[in-house]
Amino acid sequence: MSGGAYPAAPRVGVGVVLLKGAEVLLARRGRPPALGLWSLPGGKQELGETAEAAARRELREETGLECGPLLLAGHVDSIHCDREGRVEYHYTILDFVARYAGGEPRPGDDVTELAWVHPAAFDEYALWEEARRIIALAFSLGL
Repeated sequence: MSGGAYPAAPRVGVGVVLLKGAEVLLARRGRPPALGLWSLPGGKQELGETAEAAARRELREETGLECGPLLLAGHVDSIHCDREGRVEYHYTILDFVARYAGGEPRPGDDVTELAWVHPAAFDEYALWEEARRIIALAFSLGL
């Protein structure tokens, strides 16, 4: 999720828990603040764009994939401070859950790698606890 460091206000981000059977699509980030880390596909909401439209656009840009109906699964506060304690990045992320609906996975935009992953393998991807929490919520919705 790019958007510049040291913002004057929080930024709105969107994420998608894309489900395919018992697996979830994970994306390896190609830019700060999570450079090289695995997370859910997503990015920042643009002015004049609904949260759902942003989620679909970001999913398409980052993965080349399409999804079915979106359901809000939860939110995450992602706040990163520098060594002096100043807020370097601040995102309020709205995470949606959806089922895979088509397309061939291809990393795009600010993603370097994609993987369909079963929750039992999350440790191998060093997946952030907040992402794990949102994914568990998404599965509990029974979509």
